[in-house]
Amino acid sequence: MSKTNHPSGAPWRNFYGRFKGKTIRASQHDYLENDLAPLSPGPIGWDENPERTPLDLTKVFGGKEIWLEIGFGGGEHLIHMAETYRDVGLIGCEPFINGVAMLLGKIRKADVDNLRVHPGDVRDLFDVLPDATLSKVFLNYPDPWPKKRHHRRRFVTPEHLGPLHRVMKPGAELRVATDIKDYVRQTLEQVPAHGFEWLAERPADWRDPWTDWLSTRYEQKALREGRTPHYLTFRREF
Repeated sequence: MSKTNHPSGAPWRNFYGRFKGKTIRASQHDYLENDLAPLSPGPIGWDENPERTPLDLTKVFGGKEIWLEIGFGGGEHLIHMAETYRDVGLIGCEPFINGVAMLLGKIRKADVDNLRVHPGDVRDLFDVLPDATLSKVFLNYPDPWPKKRHHRRRFVTPEHLGPLHRVMKPGAELRVATDIKDYVRQTLEQVPAHGFEWLAERPADWRDPWTDWLSTRYEQKALREGRTPHYLTFRREF
């Protein structure tokens, strides 16, 4: 066994952040126990898919376009997209189990059937997504890791952007929303370097939100604290 691999066969991947926060309520335990498994897009974890067999998402979504939200927080934007675009299949990826439980509660109330959930590291999902699967990807208010020595932990690094490029269709759209100026800087340096074109011609293209945007609780906090949101749109090059 390689020293770079876990005994399960999984590669050793550092994960920075929290998997669980404050105590989960009884109702949320119910969501996690009864609703999460049926909403899986398929076998993703190394324990259930050690051969890393690609997902067959046609069994899940039929011929629908597939969109992905990376780190959906409390799930409000993801639910909004699922309700607005019922002819699209959406996958939400979030390792923080409290956020997953919040989303599951929203799914029950919204009664949407075009949404699937992966409660874990998006890198594991990338492993089993076939090439050119995704038509649109959302990265909304990712963890800023503000200290300079932690910038390598940000999503907008080669470790994530290379696999992301592979699983997106040529011409697919990547949206990044952040209120952190240095995150904007790193995004504009790294994302185009990995095969994406920044679609901006005038200041309004990054100052104004998308027409179907739903402001999240993270954005509302940023606005209260005087930080300015930036809305960056990229296209996966052909």
